[in-house]
Amino acid sequence: MASSTDLKKILGDLNKDSFISLLSKLIGESKYLQNNPPELIPQEDRAVKHVLDSLLPLSTTTGGGPLVINHVTYFPGRGNVIVEYPGTVPGKILSFVGCHMDVVTANPNDWEFDPFSLSIDGDKLRGRGTTDCLGHVALVAELMRRLAETKPKLKSTVVAVFIANEENSAISGVGVDALVKDGLLSKLREGPLFWIDTADKQPCVGTGGMIPWKLHVTGKLFHSGLAHKAINPLELAMEALKEIQSRFYRDFPPHPKEEVYGFATPSTMKPTQWSYPGGGINQIPAECTISGDVRLTPFYNVKDVMEKLQEYVDDINENIGKLDSRGPVSKYVLPDENLRGSLTLSFDETSSGVACDLNSRGFHVLCKATEEVVGHVKPYSITGSLPLIRELQDEGFDVQTSGYGLMATYHAKNEYCLFSDMRQGYQVFVSIISQLED
Repeated sequence: MASSTDLKKILGDLNKDSFISLLSKLIGESKYLQNNPPELIPQEDRAVKHVLDSLLPLSTTTGGGPLVINHVTYFPGRGNVIVEYPGTVPGKILSFVGCHMDVVTANPNDWEFDPFSLSIDGDKLRGRGTTDCLGHVALVAELMRRLAETKPKLKSTVVAVFIANEENSAISGVGVDALVKDGLLSKLREGPLFWIDTADKQPCVGTGGMIPWKLHVTGKLFHSGLAHKAINPLELAMEALKEIQSRFYRDFPPHPKEEVYGFATPSTMKPTQWSYPGGGINQIPAECTISGDVRLTPFYNVKDVMEKLQEYVDDINENIGKLDSRGPVSKYVLPDENLRGSLTLSFDETSSGVACDLNSRGFHVLCKATEEVVGHVKPYSITGSLPLIRELQDEGFDVQTSGYGLMATYHAKNEYCLFSDMRQGYQVFVSIISQLED
């Protein structure tokens, strides 16, 4: 078997020309990989083609090498690719998963360069998907290509899974959810699974759950010069939301484990959108809607929070006359007309957060590899959501996450990554494989 030192020599460094050549082809497809249904449904097989062009010549399919490749499609033109470099010890396995071939939308008019073609500015590799996540697709494909070319004798089987449909959950049964359901990833439970779709070269050990909510508020429309005859839904919404938020932060305060995991923020509940039907400036409207989200650290339960939020709204409705008002004629009950303002709370699709296992072998080898290559290790957590990871964790996978793009350009205009970071990512992967041979 190859020793740790030998393996690092065999696999060497990231081949810059080969990596950039593949990345350029992938970014060239990114216009057709945008995921925002129903207008934009990605055609991930356009990216799959370039991955297969790189790896099939080194596969058992063509007889040119050891890679076992499975192109799995559940929806026309929207494929996933599972690539396996076989080891010698049954049941000894590690995997790199989560490199997705869809991207978020980009408006070329808002960018300083063409988002849909790769451009290079020194160390910067620029274009939609360079950080999230076509850069990782190219990076992991290059790792698998190098394994197949050099054929080191490994105890561990190394598996790469390139997935469709990560950026939007409006359409399901296309990507990793379907692969898990069909049992195609079952054997990955036997070893650490590294989800490669975060940023900044450090282990991301925690993510947040998300509860999108809408608070619809009903008042009474009237002329603004006769405010005493109206129930102002805007004022009611503001006061009610203030009370709901106060109760939320009382019941779901910062959790002690958030410090252990390095969460940037505790759980939050806040408005992000406001709408009303329209009308003149001299009209108090009849209704309005505030929308927002709860970002929940994984140490609280999503269902518990939803039940509490509904309790708050029910209690406010019951005692609406006791809610703070604004000025001498502001009120939420008109007894002479038998009218009361009211609140209605609804939720959209929710997801739960993830706390990675800090005692697992996968976490320890990722930390050691990161320190060895990057020079320091500082695991972090954010209340951004990665719902697919939680589903894998619930299915019994030891999920650890990392990524080698830049958080500052994630989903942003003028997205780019650094070649030097991707190069270090390759070295981290090689170190992980080497450590798990011991």
